[in-house]
Amino acid sequence: MHADTRRYNAAQSPADRAICDLLAKQIDADLPEAENKVWHAHPVWFLDGNPIVGYSKLKDCVRLLFWSGQSFDEDGLKVEGKFKAAEARYTSVDEVDVKALRRWLKKSRDIQWDYKNIVRRKGRLERLK
Repeated sequence: MHADTRRYNAAQSPADRAICDLLAKQIDADLPEAENKVWHAHPVWFLDGNPIVGYSKLKDCVRLLFWSGQSFDEDGLKVEGKFKAAEARYTSVDEVDVKALRRWLKKSRDIQWDYKNIVRRKGRLERLK
């Protein structure tokens, strides 16, 4: 786990820290080739410079976000924003379905939209994989 991610997790309440630690450890285990850093104030993992997955503390939960998640065709993920992102929200570590999380992480490697070049393409996304 990147030191900045470790610090981010440590700054959370005990309940939220447990969620963040579980997510970070599972993401690191299932996407060992991904680069992890704190980006826009929360932990994000990148493949070839493209954001894949991250999480952030919201007012009442921890949000897990997959940038290309709408293309995963998964009931456990909800639409987020106007592009292709999808999210899951947790208020307790017991709510994290590790089996589903591992499936989503596999899909995040296999199904990607090109967020890295979205500005250059003036807001238009193209499918990478």
